[in-house]
Amino acid sequence: MKRVHVIAATGRSGQALCRALMARGVEVVPVVRDPGKFGATALPFTARQADLGDAGALANALADATHIASAAHARHASAILAVAPPAARIVLMGSTRRFTRWPDDHGRGVIAGEAALRAWGGDGVILHPTMIYGAEGENNVRRLAALARRLPVLPLPAGGRSLVQPIHQDDVTDCLVAALARPWGSPQAVVIAGPATLTYADFIRAIAHAAGLRPPRILPLPAWLLMALSPLTAVPGLPRIRIPEIRRLLEDKAFAIDDMRTLLGVTPRPLAEGLAQTLGRPGLRPGPVRA
Repeated sequence: MKRVHVIAATGRSGQALCRALMARGVEVVPVVRDPGKFGATALPFTARQADLGDAGALANALADATHIASAAHARHASAILAVAPPAARIVLMGSTRRFTRWPDDHGRGVIAGEAALRAWGGDGVILHPTMIYGAEGENNVRRLAALARRLPVLPLPAGGRSLVQPIHQDDVTDCLVAALARPWGSPQAVVIAGPATLTYADFIRAIAHAAGLRPPRILPLPAWLLMALSPLTAVPGLPRIRIPEIRRLLEDKAFAIDDMRTLLGVTPRPLAEGLAQTLGRPGLRPGPVRA
């Protein structure tokens, strides 16, 4: 693998992948909608301009590609596969949102992207990450830390008993690099996630501990009541909580990662280590998370 075309290289996962490939001595060809915005990242690559809705421009940008990684939403898979060189290896970013009981536009787009890859039939894989944390500018963990800092009591549907399995951005990047280096033969889908599940309430307690905060008391409330109160979070100083987010808190998001370990060779870092890295406290000793 000497060169990789990275679609959506301006985004968080795209930038992280570009830096990881550069560190490995791999030439990167960024394919972006706005070269000026990519230039602001200070990455030392010459970007090719192509909107994913412009088949001609995208075909020109990918004409010499042998390895393609797309950090764009999986809904764009059909457009990419339609113009990619037939022999190219393609790695797409999906989401475990494709398994939700309440599919929204995001989830339906991921399902369509996986279906497009399987119908294409070439050498490729779609990676389905769980909640990603730890990226520069990422909002999941920092938003929850902000809530823990401002609210001594945190209301959660069913007391936050549903399971989560967050994955650090660096582990996602390692999976993307490994997927680019591995021949797939026929299309596959691989879930990538953190090493262990925990309840959402314990996830919040772990974030508070990593941020040096007193863990908030969890107040169990009915989901319908939280949904009714959701508009009240649209005030300055409080992170906005939307109804679809509340609904997703009601389902377990727990997945086996055997394929991640065996096919990609990636063992994800423990949550305590990732949170300490994310919140700028690398010397923090992980403490117990109590229910």
